[in-house]
Amino acid sequence: MPFETPAVLSGPSVHRKGAETVEVSTETYLALRKPARIKRRLSIALSSQSYLPRLDDLQSDWLAHVAVPAFKVFAQQRGKTPVESFCSIGTGSGLDVLAAVEILGAKRVGLTDLHEEVVATAADNVARNHLPSHPLVIEAGFGDLLAPLRPFKARYDLIYENLPNVRAPSAEEVAVDRKSAAYLAPRKEPLPELITNQMLDLHYLALWQAKEFLLPGGAVLSTLGARVPLEVFLSLGTLAGYVSSFLAYTWKVQADPEEMVRDHAQKQREGFGPFYFYRAEILEKTFASVDIATSGSNALEIERALVAERFDAIEAYEALKRGVKIGHAVAVLKSELK
Repeated sequence: MPFETPAVLSGPSVHRKGAETVEVSTETYLALRKPARIKRRLSIALSSQSYLPRLDDLQSDWLAHVAVPAFKVFAQQRGKTPVESFCSIGTGSGLDVLAAVEILGAKRVGLTDLHEEVVATAADNVARNHLPSHPLVIEAGFGDLLAPLRPFKARYDLIYENLPNVRAPSAEEVAVDRKSAAYLAPRKEPLPELITNQMLDLHYLALWQAKEFLLPGGAVLSTLGARVPLEVFLSLGTLAGYVSSFLAYTWKVQADPEEMVRDHAQKQREGFGPFYFYRAEILEKTFASVDIATSGSNALEIERALVAERFDAIEAYEALKRGVKIGHAVAVLKSELK
């Protein structure tokens, strides 16, 4: 499957003048005691097109609430086998890379995003916020998924992705402000019907590309808003040529609910999905007794227990307008080559 190779950034560069900067407590954001590989307080510049961390509401922050616990589970499963190299597709601010450096101990990191400014700022954030005692090799490029890293001829132990699902009408719309954090441009590649119907285009394409970037024994972690049945995600891995299983199953409050629930409802009316949401209080109660370390192996059972509580997207949007706090389940899919 051919992909155009975009321009590449050979290393970190200073973020653009005027970028907003936020201070992040590593101990709070990563829920750990004294960090060993990154600074205790992170100074994170945010470009005008990068995803904004939700530091005032970590339950709705994807990285803090979903990816960080998943990295910890992955590290536990690896045991003494080191994760020497890590790659993030669609990194945003680079906080996901810094989390992987601290939790997994990665010494070589790759990062990509759609926009040059986002990648330059993220690479600079990574370069400025790791400790000198833990030197890093940073490979960074902007453009489509993993394609920007081809010139490095690099392979990784772990590739991580958290990519958008909802299609925008045009590529021009995705280029505006922070739209690419939640929306994707229309794709031209032929995709399996199941993938297009469930709006999993970028997740499938990322898995497809990842085959040439994985080291032997490596894995891809796809963090997926579980608004479709879990069996669909297992089929996603199979269709892309992997053996997939659930590393973790959890939940989060729906970020930007007015926009995201509305748009899923509209897509459902157009024939996609259906997509499922829940009352946030139901998810919080259900997952309160779930151990994240064993949640993946119990994911299908937990999902079955929740079936009676779910709304489809149209129902969820009506509930949202009545003031109901909406959440959704989240699956972390681990995919390894056959």
